[in-house]
Amino acid sequence: VQLVESGGGSVQPGTSLKLTCTATSPSYRSYCMAWFRQAPGKEREGIAVIYTQRGTTFVTPSLKDRFTISQDNTKKTVYLQMNFLRPDDTAMYYCAADGTGLLHRSYKRWGQGTQVTVS
Repeated sequence: VQLVESGGGSVQPGTSLKLTCTATSPSYRSYCMAWFRQAPGKEREGIAVIYTQRGTTFVTPSLKDRFTISQDNTKKTVYLQMNFLRPDDTAMYYCAADGTGLLHRSYKRWGQGTQVTVS
């Protein structure tokens, strides 16, 4: 099973992007999926998590006013809607599955990442 992210790009401050993460196996079912990001020289940062069975979500407080996580169970896809992007949002964004909350070391599966550059 692979996780495939898409939707990154280079955008201007104040604009929006929607990232997508899809599990390649149609039979795969994760109980928990999350988004993380990592800027050069910085620690990997947890952004948001969704518990797929109930759709319960949590977004890290510093981002919850601008970022939203959601899912489409029929497509086994998780989204990260990012609004009012700022230059300090520039990072590689990763999707992860089968972990605990926003503890990145607990996650077993990772996508390859999608770059977001805001300038």
